[in-house]
Amino acid sequence: MHQYRTHTCNDLGQEHVGQEIRLSGWVHRKRDHGGLLFIDLRDHYGITQCVIDVDSEHFTAAEGARPESVLQITGKVVSRSEETINANLATGHIEVQVQHMEILSQAAELPMPVFGDQEYPEDTRLRYRYLDLRREKVHQNIVLRSKVISSLRQRMTALGFGEYQTPILTASSPEGARDFLVPSRLHPGKFYALPQAPQQFKQLLMMAGFDRYFQIAPCFRDEDARADRSPGEFYQLDIEMSFVTQEDIFNTLEPVMVGVFEEFTTKKVTQAPFPRIPYRESMLKYGNDKPDLRNPITISDVSDIFRGSDFGIFAKAVENGSVVRAIPAPGAGASKARSFFDKMNDWAREQGAAGMGYVIFKDGEGRGPIAKNLGEERLAQLRDVAGLGENDGVFFACDKEGGAAKLAGLARTKVGEDLELINDDVFEFCWIVDFPMYEYDEEEKRLDFSHNPFSMPQGEMEALDTMDPLDILGYQYDIVCNGIELSSGAIRNHRPEIMYKAFEIAGYDQSVVDERFAGMITALKYGAPPHGGIAPGVDRIVMLLADEPNIREVVAFPMNQKAEDLMMNAPSPASPRQLRELHLRSIAPEEEK
Repeated sequence: MHQYRTHTCNDLGQEHVGQEIRLSGWVHRKRDHGGLLFIDLRDHYGITQCVIDVDSEHFTAAEGARPESVLQITGKVVSRSEETINANLATGHIEVQVQHMEILSQAAELPMPVFGDQEYPEDTRLRYRYLDLRREKVHQNIVLRSKVISSLRQRMTALGFGEYQTPILTASSPEGARDFLVPSRLHPGKFYALPQAPQQFKQLLMMAGFDRYFQIAPCFRDEDARADRSPGEFYQLDIEMSFVTQEDIFNTLEPVMVGVFEEFTTKKVTQAPFPRIPYRESMLKYGNDKPDLRNPITISDVSDIFRGSDFGIFAKAVENGSVVRAIPAPGAGASKARSFFDKMNDWAREQGAAGMGYVIFKDGEGRGPIAKNLGEERLAQLRDVAGLGENDGVFFACDKEGGAAKLAGLARTKVGEDLELINDDVFEFCWIVDFPMYEYDEEEKRLDFSHNPFSMPQGEMEALDTMDPLDILGYQYDIVCNGIELSSGAIRNHRPEIMYKAFEIAGYDQSVVDERFAGMITALKYGAPPHGGIAPGVDRIVMLLADEPNIREVVAFPMNQKAEDLMMNAPSPASPRQLRELHLRSIAPEEEK
C-alpha cells in the first residue's frame, strides 16, 4: 500500500465497498456524535467522510486534531445507511471506517476558518492566502484558471500557432502606464524595464519570419488596482500574425473565444461573427467604448430637438456647444413611481452632474417639467428618435460631448440594472473598431496617440499627408464581453516611412524614434511583413467565466489595492549591501507638513 494514499478524497464509491484503502488530506470539519467521531477529510479533489469509534486507539488523537491538520487515514470502505447519504458529495454514498490514523502535520489555531462561507476582510484573506485558497470557491477559481489556460494553449496550437517566449528584462516601452524598473549591477546607473506587454518583441518575431506567434505572457504595469485590473502584473493570451488583415485577426480569435467560453459555461455565447461597432457609434449609443450588450437600452442624440426650444437650460447649452443625450427607461412609467425618476436626479448629482431631467410618456402624452416646455411636435420627434412607446420614460444628459457621453453611459447601466433589463444568462461579445489614431491632450495642449503608436493608420501615408489628424482612423480594435474590455489590438505599421510620419504628427522627430525604438525601426528597414495581433487578458476571461466581480478572486496570489503582497511582505526595503552592489541610494520622500 502506498505510504500516503491509494485514492484521493473524491475517488471512492459503492464499487469500493469492502476494500481497505488509504487517504491523506486536511481535516475539513469534525462532528462528535458521542460514541462516534466523524471527520470530513479534504484534499484537492474532494471530501470523504471518515468515522472513528470511541473504542479506537486513535480516537483521542483524532479528537485532538485541530481543523486543517493533515492526516493519513487507513480504513475500510462501507456503505452509508439510506438516511445518511449525502447527495451533494461525489463520495456521499460511502464512508471510511478508520483502522489507523497518523497526524502528518498538526495545525495551529486558525486566523481564518476554511470550512464555511464566511466573509473575511481582504487584508486577512491576502495575508493568509494559502488558507484562503483552501476554501472551495477560491480553490475552484484557480483550477478553472488552469483549465482555461490549457484550453487556450490547445486551441492556439491547433490553429498552427507556435508558442514563443519573449524577454522579461527589457527596455522601456510606451504602453501608457508606468514601468517597473530593475537596476543593473553590471551597468551602474542603467535600468531594465519589466515588459508592460511583449509588443515590440512579438512584432520582431513576425519580422524574423515566424508567421504565427502566441504566448501566455506575463505583463507588468505600475498602475492602480481596479475591479478588473490587478496592480503590478497580469497575464494575457498574446497573439501576432503575418500577412493578415483586420478581418483575419477577427476570424482567427472569434472561434477561440467562443470555444473556450462554451467549454466552461452553460450560458449562451455570442456566435461568430461578432458585431463590429465603430468607436464613435459606441460612444453615442452606449456612452463608452466597452458596451455591455446584455443591456437593450441605446442612447440617442436629441440635441436638435432641444435646439431653439422653450426649455431654456438645454436650448442655451446646445447653442454654446453642448449636446443632449436621451437614455430610455422602458416601461418605467408604468412600473415605477415618480420617486424613481427623482432619485435618478440625486444619483446624477453624486456623479458630479447638475442633475438629470426626464420625460414620462403616459396616456398618450409627455409628462414632467421638460415636456411642458417642448410642445407636442418636439415630443413626437423625441419619441421617434429615441424609440419610445407608451409608459416609457426617458432621461437626459446635457454637457459637452465627452461629459454627456460619460453620464449617459453610466445612466444607461444604472437604468438597465434598476429595471432588471440586463440578461445574466449570456456572454455578449463585440468588436469596437475604427478608433481615432490621434487625440488632443487638453493638459499638454498637443496631439498624442489615442491607442497603440505602432498601429497602421487607415489610408496609410496618404491619410497622414492629407487629412486632419483628428479625423484619421487606425486599424485598431478592442474585443469586449459583457461590458469588460478583454483586449486591444491592431494591424501594425510595417513601413518605416509611415512610422516616422505618424510619430512626427504626434510631436516626435525621427531622432526620437531612432533612439527609443531602435530595434523596431531598424528591423522594419530590412523587410517587414504586414502583420497584426491582439492580446486578450487571461485574468479577465477567467473572472467572467467564474462570475466574479473582482479579478483578485481568480489570481492565486494577488496584491492588495495598494500593490502590497501582505503574505510575502513585498515591497520591502533593500539591504545596504544590495544597494551598494547596484550603485543605488534610497531617498525617503519628505513628510508632508
